[in-house]
Amino acid sequence: MQETDEITELIDEISFRKSHSKDYEKMSIEEISRELKDVMRFEQESIKKIEKFEKIQHNKDLEEYAKMICKNGVQREIAKIQDAYLRKIDEEFLDSK
Repeated sequence: MQETDEITELIDEISFRKSHSKDYEKMSIEEISRELKDVMRFEQESIKKIEKFEKIQHNKDLEEYAKMICKNGVQREIAKIQDAYLRKIDEEFLDSK
């Protein structure tokens, strides 16, 4: 039962990740790049934790839900970051030429 509590906590951590409320438009290119790396690292760590749960428990529904939440949340955040990153590059480098 403890494993179920741990994966539920991981789902909550993924769902309520605070970085989605950041204003990427106000950040520099370097800050946005760091944010992208952080999000990707968070995704990798979350997937590793989910895979660990798969080995020690057999609650496929909860594991699949955790993977779906992780993938959807992280991909949404990456899309926001990439949009801001490309806009910044366009403003700073392409418009200046």
